[in-house]
Amino acid sequence: MNFEQFSLDPRINAGIKALGYTTPTPIQQQAIGVVLEGRDVLGTAQTGTGKTAAFVLPILQRLTTGPLGHVRALIVAPTRELAEQIRQASVDLGQKTRVRSVAVYGGVSRGRQVEALRRGTEIVVACPGRLLDLAGDRSIDLSHVEVLVLDEADRMCDMGFLPDIRRILKLVPARRQTLFFSATMPEGIRDLADSILKDPVTVQIGAIAPAKTVSHTLYPVSQGLKKTLLLATLEQTATGRVLIFTRTKYRARNLARDLGKRRYRVAALQGNMSQNRRQQSINGFRDGKYDILVATDVASRGIDVSDISHVINFDMPDTVDAYTHRIGRTGRVYKTGEAFTFVTHGDEPLVRQIEKVLGKQIERRRLPGFNYGGLAQERQSRGNRPNHAQKTRSNHKHNRHHSSRYPQRQNPKNTAGSV
Repeated sequence: MNFEQFSLDPRINAGIKALGYTTPTPIQQQAIGVVLEGRDVLGTAQTGTGKTAAFVLPILQRLTTGPLGHVRALIVAPTRELAEQIRQASVDLGQKTRVRSVAVYGGVSRGRQVEALRRGTEIVVACPGRLLDLAGDRSIDLSHVEVLVLDEADRMCDMGFLPDIRRILKLVPARRQTLFFSATMPEGIRDLADSILKDPVTVQIGAIAPAKTVSHTLYPVSQGLKKTLLLATLEQTATGRVLIFTRTKYRARNLARDLGKRRYRVAALQGNMSQNRRQQSINGFRDGKYDILVATDVASRGIDVSDISHVINFDMPDTVDAYTHRIGRTGRVYKTGEAFTFVTHGDEPLVRQIEKVLGKQIERRRLPGFNYGGLAQERQSRGNRPNHAQKTRSNHKHNRHHSSRYPQRQNPKNTAGSV
């Protein structure tokens, strides 16, 4: 099965081929044809399964006919990173067409966004707050919207955007196609979907759980020994790119700083950073400038890096859904990945909930040679770390390209689901 089955415009097929994509992922196989028919869609899928292309490709097909210069497709996303990812996918897949895409979100100057809108665009990818600001001063006209996409709707609800979403719904035509995508489907999100979708087709790929290509491991440890355990884990583990999650912005910043002092190539990503700095961290991580990204949950969605070998939960997340989205950064598009979680005694109730979703008990593991009893290991690590870090940094670079532990990375052509 390939993309030619959808009878897409030759210019869109050219964009697909230019990116090296060949085989649609399951959600693309199920959703693209339905969206092309003009049906509303309620889509649920594990993160990293190719959701973005499942709605971008049909939108591009629609926009190859009809007038240009009006906003005809509106895609609403919860975070700036995800908005940029979707916009870039629209640009890449539509590179042979005349369709234009603009992302609008807060944290950066409005001027360039307003100017891009004035020049004319067919696709707008927006975060709710900035979109409502632009609509409020009439810098954007949503009266011509034909397709509305709500992506990662559960996350928008978690972030308190539900009132904004209801305001946005009043700004777009009632007669439209609506595509509603969510990795999880709690009751509030289900109620929202029921209220805005008309006779939708439900597309669900797998259970709402982390991808089966990810292995899960718990490392019980006291809070005070977490950083020392992390250093020892990085020293002993052959990895590609590593994404480390912390619970707070302060901890993400300081942990990245401490790893940098030990000569790891590392960047931080957290909400107090400017949008330009956040984008520099993401781009550097994606392009190989950094081997490690230390992030808060701002990065649990919207980071599309296909060869993250390990996700390490330095801190346990607050919910099962948050765990699912964090872990979804590895094992993407059916590649293998590993998830390590440092757990304290107080994390056990959430661990049991995660195990219930996974349908099995997660392996508890102790790191060989690590001194769980005190600070001696930390002093030794401080004394010896630089030379080990240089060696491990070399291993990071080597394993990204040569490790036999992740053979799926050797086939870049079958990556349709990475957008």
